[in-house]
Amino acid sequence: MGVIQKPAVKPQRPWFSSGPTAKRPGYALADLPTDLLGRGIRAPEVVERFAHALRLTRDLLEVPENFQMLYTPGSQTGAIEAALWCMLGERPVQVMAYENFGKQWQTAVQDRLKLEPEVLSADWGDLPDLSKVDPKKDLVFPWNGTTAGVRVPNADFISDDREGIVICDATSAAFSMPLDWAKLDVVAFSFQKALGGEAGIGVMCLSPRAVARLDGFTPDRAIPKVLKVTDDKGRFDRALATGVVINTFSVLTIEDWIDAVEWGARVGGLAELIRRTEANFAVLADWVERTPWIDFLAATPETRSTTSVCLKFVDPRIAGLDEAGRYAFVLRFKALLEEEGAAFDVESYRRAPAGLRLWCGATVETTDVEAVTPWLDWAFETAVAELA
Repeated sequence: MGVIQKPAVKPQRPWFSSGPTAKRPGYALADLPTDLLGRGIRAPEVVERFAHALRLTRDLLEVPENFQMLYTPGSQTGAIEAALWCMLGERPVQVMAYENFGKQWQTAVQDRLKLEPEVLSADWGDLPDLSKVDPKKDLVFPWNGTTAGVRVPNADFISDDREGIVICDATSAAFSMPLDWAKLDVVAFSFQKALGGEAGIGVMCLSPRAVARLDGFTPDRAIPKVLKVTDDKGRFDRALATGVVINTFSVLTIEDWIDAVEWGARVGGLAELIRRTEANFAVLADWVERTPWIDFLAATPETRSTTSVCLKFVDPRIAGLDEAGRYAFVLRFKALLEEEGAAFDVESYRRAPAGLRLWCGATVETTDVEAVTPWLDWAFETAVAELA
């Protein structure tokens, strides 16, 4: 067997994980302020720091002024769960379940809330029939399917005259794709996806319609404290929108998030973050188009994620293996790259079809996407040769 030549150049920042994602270029932990570490979570200075982070986030993400913003425990999962537990049950519900997290929200609504949602489902790589979205019903959906590499192309399927509220899981779309705020009532995301922040804290953005639901609807279920965003009178707890938090959060995580958001503003704001993301995706897409052994999991170009780019092996030698064999091939592919320090965490999500997934969000440098593609070719050729 001949030696397969390794590429000459490696990515300077070989981090392509879809969560937590790469830190911003130039990040240094030592640069974060530490003067509030060890202070009480209710100390005025700490509350103001949390409020400051919300204001910066609002400005960078261009959240409408009439939306309320607050933190939740448990990253984006906690934010969506809080919305489900506190808001659903007043009217019928639809859930779009076309990837793992949409399916998780389906399970939460069905099994934990004991509601009977209409499920709009699709196979991996596809979107459900968006024409079936009913404006009379509440809707829960992921804007971008992190585990399937599929996104909605826009929010045209949501009615301006809807009667229900729309709960959007935007964790791998926020700061990377345009969001149509007029069509959304709850927008949730986490620090760890959006801009390479640390995990553990989620953000909820609530439209006036969402606040009205919280003010006027009392669920017939007990709500866990860490998911409860209403006060003792059963109304939206407006203190949460001022930097007050539900439970004790990491002050260091907030400082890390402030650093990330300030970087986003410094490089040019939301438009530049979207441009960086799309430039990264374009490089990877060009490589996919000229590479015969790989393809997008999402068949339709308009629905392909530009952040969590999911790919499948189409070479017959790999596609012809059973699922266990394909998964073993992915693990070997991943190991080859990581042994060389050329790319980390490029394997598909554990419940998704065996393949590759590379994060192309704004904190990734385009030069690193360019540098990684020859290494992907090398890893494939090497792993296939080992099969022989």
